Amino acid sequence: MAYPKYFIYSRKSVFTGKGESVENQAEMCRRYILSKLSDGSASDADIAVYEDEGFSAKNTDRPRFRMMLDDLRKNKPDYLVCYRLDRISRSVSDFSALIEELNSRGISFVCIKEEFDTSKPMGKAMMYVASVFAQLERETIAERVRDNMLMLARTGRWLGGNTPLGYSSEKVREIIIDGRIKTACKLKENAEELAAVDIIFGKFLELQSVSGVSKYLISQNIKSRSGKYFSLPGIKEILRNPAYCTADRDAFEYFSSVNADLCFEEKDCTGEFGLLAYNKRDYQKKNAPRRAADKWIIAIGKHRGHISGRKWAAVQKIIEDNIPTGKKPAKTHNGYALLSGLIRCENCGSRMFAKPRSAKRPDGSLYDYICESKLRGGTGLCGCSNLGGKQADALVCKSIAGYASESPRIIRRLERLKRELKAAERESPAAAVEAAIKKCSDEADNLINTLSQGNLGAAFVQKVNARITELDEEIKRLEAQKEAAEAEESFAPEKSERAAALAEELSDLKKCLVSPDILSVWEKRSIVRLMVAEIVRDGENMYICIGRN
Repeated sequence: MAYPKYFIYSRKSVFTGKGESVENQAEMCRRYILSKLSDGSASDADIAVYEDEGFSAKNTDRPRFRMMLDDLRKNKPDYLVCYRLDRISRSVSDFSALIEELNSRGISFVCIKEEFDTSKPMGKAMMYVASVFAQLERETIAERVRDNMLMLARTGRWLGGNTPLGYSSEKVREIIIDGRIKTACKLKENAEELAAVDIIFGKFLELQSVSGVSKYLISQNIKSRSGKYFSLPGIKEILRNPAYCTADRDAFEYFSSVNADLCFEEKDCTGEFGLLAYNKRDYQKKNAPRRAADKWIIAIGKHRGHISGRKWAAVQKIIEDNIPTGKKPAKTHNGYALLSGLIRCENCGSRMFAKPRSAKRPDGSLYDYICESKLRGGTGLCGCSNLGGKQADALVCKSIAGYASESPRIIRRLERLKRELKAAERESPAAAVEAAIKKCSDEADNLINTLSQGNLGAAFVQKVNARITELDEEIKRLEAQKEAAEAEESFAPEKSERAAALAEELSDLKKCLVSPDILSVWEKRSIVRLMVAEIVRDGENMYICIGRN
């Protein structure tokens, strides 16, 4: 059987349907083969085409590219032809590895746009030089992204988004270099809201407790801009927001000590204006958590500062040193409670969460379910009595077991849980993470290509810059997660046996729920949440609502 002598590879990051599309690239390569490499003697049977649409050149993890490598290792064509060098890769290491493999197999690489042919010594040398410049271009674009963000930060303008408590966004007009008038924004003070900010900072320094501040605000009926009581995360966000910090020498020393990028010098710290932080949050992750302070870009804003640098730094030290911040609502997922977050307080409508009775015994050997409102604001918000944790868990398990012996619907529910267990067994966490890494890489490449086009607005550039930085951080996080997932998958046989055994054990639900040894807390919790729609506590009694499906 005759194999193709010529392989064509084409790639494009974004589908456009015109210009250098994968089809047009392949057609130009085909013409080059007919005119330059085969003197018109090649037929369609001699040419194999591999096309990747919607994949970046950041790495070589592309389906058709991988297929092409497998085929050339099996069939050994005479030539691999592409339209342009960066269609293969912008990474010097990836490109070098490919060329070395092609050379070892006696396969010539031809790039028709730059007219490189590795079958000739000069063509091989120029190919390496061009690959170096391709990677340099990518790194230069990434550096320009960072420079653009720093340039925007130095202007001290408010770039949009939710304004901090105590400020509103005010439009101002300023003339830029080319004489055009552009509208920008700055923060404008709101005296009434800033009074609440003063109370929050003052009470936190006094109590050194976010929960204590929350309870004080509730007792004084001080509410947020939305008309609701401040949440614990909301209070902490205010305490950590550099917008309130005055640009004075103490602030300069603090941000220098945490290695933030400062867009001003110590001599600029007059103590008149406040600060603005750029690149502060990771919007790729759920709830956009804060980045580490060394990733922040700090600039002097156009608004007046409100909290002295010394006072603001003192607040940060309390938070950073992990000084107890009062009673925090217990997490829904802990290692001991079955019903945390599943019980609803009828008095105020909040969920009830598990909390150990003693901070010295965090293992949950003794715990209660407490209304979230009561945790936040004490009995002033809700007077619902606490519910004994172990007794409540045992009562719910007993009720479910009794229901199982009476209702045929339990069979359908158990079958559903078994299917979920088997599906979880088949899933590959590492593969899912790899797909997420690829998605982030492709998005970053597309954004970088967009920035390289020029003539873009400053606000748009700032958003793109922030997004690219976020994607780079997310890729690092995912790569670490992938390593952990691959290590966990090495125990797949044990997990498979456990899933199969658990599916069999569920046939005797009563025994599973009552016995302390058969199922773990996590497995019992899965069964409870499968069977129970809601549990309501009215202060004295507990009502269990079994699901219908």
